[in-house]
Amino acid sequence: MPDEYTPSSPPTPMRVLLADDHDILRQGLKLLLGMQAEIEVVGEARTGREAIDMVREMKPDVVVMDISMPDMDGLEACQRIRGLEPATQVLMLTMHESEEYFLKALRVGAAGYLVKKAAPTDLHMAISAVAHGGAFLYPGLAKALVRAYVAAPTTPNTTSSSQESTQRESLAQELRVLTPRELEVLTMVAEGRTNQEIADQLVLSIKTVQAHRANVMEKLGLQDITHLVRFAIRHGLIPAEP
Repeated sequence: MPDEYTPSSPPTPMRVLLADDHDILRQGLKLLLGMQAEIEVVGEARTGREAIDMVREMKPDVVVMDISMPDMDGLEACQRIRGLEPATQVLMLTMHESEEYFLKALRVGAAGYLVKKAAPTDLHMAISAVAHGGAFLYPGLAKALVRAYVAAPTTPNTTSSSQESTQRESLAQELRVLTPRELEVLTMVAEGRTNQEIADQLVLSIKTVQAHRANVMEKLGLQDITHLVRFAIRHGLIPAEP
């Protein structure tokens, strides 16, 4: 007797917590995200403290967090959430486009940074990226990472020519683990391109671009977008110019 057919179960939706003190905006986000079958809004918070309490209770996959909130701002809340529940990723959704806020957000552990004027498709892609262990930057903000990396204090270069040759060979060896397509995607991500922009330029699907990004991060042992940009600078894939 043939085995009984059992249909495959649908994928588990990404569980999202919204944290913003503006009720109208929060409700709009809830309606927008509710249209996506793969996203489930599990809660809403009006302050940073409320967000922390709800993360402790619900353990969502992603917190979509505003920076400017009463009681406790999103930056402090993000840092506490990352210490409390490392599996919960934080995506900053804010009106602030300044590099200062962007770099602060990365330093406290945010996996993504998006401005509120972004398109709904960008929000969907950002949530998906950070929920699956990736990172998402609003286009153009990668240049701020480059400037911050270049401005960081460095130790004097006292390596010999033989040591430099060994270092160059080591760097080249790291790049050999990537396919030509993965190298293209790495470079474009470091330049601040969105998944959609990369897909359009390379004539690929969004899912294929996401898969390439995930492979790059895994093969190179990169934890987040900051490490990815630094890697790209070290290998001369993008210019290290402020």
